[in-house]
Amino acid sequence: MTSVGGKHVRLVVVGILAAVALSGCSSGGRSSDGGMMGGNGGGGTGGATTPGSSQARLSCTAPESLPGQTVSVTLTDAGMMNSPMMGGSAPMGERMSLRASPASVPAGQVSFVASNFGGRTHELVILPLPAGTSAGKRVPGADGKVDEAGSLGEASASCAAGTGEGITPGATGWITLTLPPGRYELVCNLQNHYADGMYQELDVT
Repeated sequence: MTSVGGKHVRLVVVGILAAVALSGCSSGGRSSDGGMMGGNGGGGTGGATTPGSSQARLSCTAPESLPGQTVSVTLTDAGMMNSPMMGGSAPMGERMSLRASPASVPAGQVSFVASNFGGRTHELVILPLPAGTSAGKRVPGADGKVDEAGSLGEASASCAAGTGEGITPGATGWITLTLPPGRYELVCNLQNHYADGMYQELDVT
């Protein structure tokens, strides 16, 4: 029973075990390529981002205890993250996104927290939505912006509350408003951003 044939059998078994081990290592490496940061990306607040958009990391956040109901607004685009050539203006047809969560809140104090995960500067403007119309139907002017008549306020400062020069990539801006029941439109009103898809309805009940 201690023949050469017996040694040959043991060598074959060892070889099979080694092949199985190597196969397990390679498949484990492949499985780590997918995951939650694939395709659509994470986004940080609500996970709603534009496919293929850049993902800036937040350098600041809003205060933890803002008044009333909090609406988290995620701002994204397909620009190159933190490129020195990026600014507020954007070409027509660029993939951009504005997503608010929740999309319905009770009347009263509402704190909007807008986080810019994109590569361009953005802002958040809160506009009343006229009866019989829906979000996205405003017509931009020659400057690529929509009329802000009746604006209730905006978050357009980086790492601060209220109005500023825009929320830069990786920054957060916020504002607290007292809203009566009604329909509102949340927009980014920098050049061509609205036409590129940065709007969403907010219902206040």
